[in-house]
Amino acid sequence: MAVASKNHPVPDLVRIRRALLSVSDKSGLVDFARGLAAAGVELVSTGGTRTALELAGLAVRDVSELTAFPEIMDGRVKTLHPGVHGGLLAIRDDSEHRAAMEAHDIAEIDLAVVNLYPFEQTVAGGAEPATIIENIDIGGPAMIRAAAKNHAYVTVLTDPEDYGRVLAALESHGGAIPVALRRELAALAFARTAAYDAAVSGWFAGDLGLEAPRHRAFGGRLIEVMRYGENPHQAAAFYATGERRPGVASATLLQGKHLSYNNINDTDAAFELVSEFDPSVAACAIIKHANPCGVAVGDSLADAYRRALECDQTSAFGGIIALNRPLDAETAGEIVKIFTEVIIAPDASEDARQILSAKKNLRLMTTGALADPRQPGLTVKTVAGGLLVQGRDNGIVLPEDFKVVTRRAPDARELGDLAFAFRVAKHVKSNAIVYVLNGATVGIGAGPMSRVDSARIAARKAVDAAEVLGLDAPLTRGSVVASDAFFPFADGLLSAIEAGATAVIQPGGSMRDQDVIDAADAAGVAMVFTGMRHFRH
Repeated sequence: MAVASKNHPVPDLVRIRRALLSVSDKSGLVDFARGLAAAGVELVSTGGTRTALELAGLAVRDVSELTAFPEIMDGRVKTLHPGVHGGLLAIRDDSEHRAAMEAHDIAEIDLAVVNLYPFEQTVAGGAEPATIIENIDIGGPAMIRAAAKNHAYVTVLTDPEDYGRVLAALESHGGAIPVALRRELAALAFARTAAYDAAVSGWFAGDLGLEAPRHRAFGGRLIEVMRYGENPHQAAAFYATGERRPGVASATLLQGKHLSYNNINDTDAAFELVSEFDPSVAACAIIKHANPCGVAVGDSLADAYRRALECDQTSAFGGIIALNRPLDAETAGEIVKIFTEVIIAPDASEDARQILSAKKNLRLMTTGALADPRQPGLTVKTVAGGLLVQGRDNGIVLPEDFKVVTRRAPDARELGDLAFAFRVAKHVKSNAIVYVLNGATVGIGAGPMSRVDSARIAARKAVDAAEVLGLDAPLTRGSVVASDAFFPFADGLLSAIEAGATAVIQPGGSMRDQDVIDAADAAGVAMVFTGMRHFRH
């Protein structure tokens, strides 16, 4: 049953006479508190916040003067008291509330400045469970929610970014805060506690191994509002979840304008793919529309880039380039020969940065490290009325896990290319077919509704690439081929064999596996099963 409203009119301006400050993040705190004091606001504070203010020479009352009760239990209990929550929740124009405040000597609190224990940072730092649990804030969210609910009379601040706005409003309105700003800050406050609770519940689910908890919450902090989404008529924004994973959300933009929605989507796909390759061997991935159009390893980054580019120079124009090593000058010099939207790498040398600086529209991003392809995590997709949540595809199949199912086993060169091809196929939209020769893709088929069409498209792309390179025959001659899922019929395999593939890697598991194996044996082609598929939609 809903609680009835008393429908008191909401005042436009509320004067700030008393502020309660209790913050974990003390950035900007002292200057903000000085501004409040200069506006005639009485300061009340707790623990470390009070100490910081006193050391700065500010007059501040301890919260125990409001509660007539000391902090106890290592500070776990200090603000959970009617002396605090009555001051935050009281409806100032309600006679019953006013009488209760007078009867119990409860003072009004007009401004609550609260940010929370660093739970997300503690988890990201790899702390032990006991430390993580100790960093679950209880009193902070309670005060934030109380103040936000009563925003008709109380202003709530949860982010140092908003300190300046509040001081400016106090100056503009004679020490008062207008209702529009109080409402906006209340909305931010509820969003902050929701994201905080999402982080806490998400950690518990992961720690307990709950793959499908009864309730699932997600939260994030705004990185930027974007000009538009996939198309100009779609609004979009970019949020960080706090996941401890190198990538586009945490990367540093060293040059170029902010990334678009599509840029971010493609750059994430590129960096996730190139992170599959250990930096002991240089690797490059070129992405267009979230699909790789060329991937290669090489003796150097420049070599890997040139080999990746040869797979499909046409599609690479205006693409995203991801590298698994710090960008060097030689590679930068090669990249600037064609138009590229974004380069993302763990780092970049000063010489490389200097070369790229001539291309003002080229974005350069550094991540500090590669992502771990084995790291667990979640992916989320919206559907009408719901969320589809699954674990990140962190499956990796090593050559020792391959099951040879044909009479002929792959030779050493084929075996290495098969492992490479299957790793790339994991990042190609299904149906995925990937041809590889000597550590470089030479044909990629992505997204068709039929697997045989993917094989044909990849082969056709290889023919086109050969023409561009002036080769007599496409590089699929003598290549290996990977399929992200099993061949349901032998026709897809036969198309790959016709293109020149000599060895095949696929998950297996079809009712017609034997027909496909027989077709490979008849052609003298080696085939291995992985037992793991990599659908990507």
